Amino acid sequence: MTLPRLRPFTWTVAPQADPDVGRRLLNVVIASLALILALPVMVVIALLIKLTSPGPVLFIQRRVGLDRRDLAHAGGNSRRHADCGGLTFTMYKFRTMHVNAAAASEVWAQRDDPRVTPVGRVLRKFRLDELPQLWNVLVGDMNIVGPRPEQLTIFATLREQIQEYTLRQRVLPGITGWAQINRAYDSSVDDVREKLTYDLQYIRQRSAFEDLKIMLLTPAVMLGRRGGW
Repeated sequence: MTLPRLRPFTWTVAPQADPDVGRRLLNVVIASLALILALPVMVVIALLIKLTSPGPVLFIQRRVGLDRRDLAHAGGNSRRHADCGGLTFTMYKFRTMHVNAAAASEVWAQRDDPRVTPVGRVLRKFRLDELPQLWNVLVGDMNIVGPRPEQLTIFATLREQIQEYTLRQRVLPGITGWAQINRAYDSSVDDVREKLTYDLQYIRQRSAFEDLKIMLLTPAVMLGRRGGW
């Protein structure tokens, strides 16, 4: 599809209002149901990871989340460290890389990335490595739909290189999003810029209907392996 030309970001992407109770309830209900339905698959995935690659089943990392400073009721928060750009939280994924390579996760993803395990390659193709983030949705760190949360060091670099990058933090990060429906994993700053266009378009048009539309499109992306490596 052809994206409309974005107007000046300073007034087209407004700060978030008070939390939407209806959207939060929708996310909790869907995440709960999805977690119950996905539990057998997650158990199988955990066993495959453990049997085929030394190391932990889960990859656990701090990520940058919602920036609440523009909210009228927002105050200081102990989870904000030296202005990270948003509240930091612990995000969970199934481990897809070799243990030693996981320490180099700040390097751009590559097609046929040698750091990725054989099981991890399948998980990444179908986005199944993101399933543990249903827990992040339940505890309120993420939504089902929203811009993908970035790790702290990469976020710090990108907000210096891309002027509007921090506008993604006006909403809770998500497991899936409009950018993930349309684009593959980032392999350069140019990829990030293009994904940002989709993220900001989503934020401007954000609604329960848009969220449901993206949720319904996500399985097609997973099964068709469109957007993933």
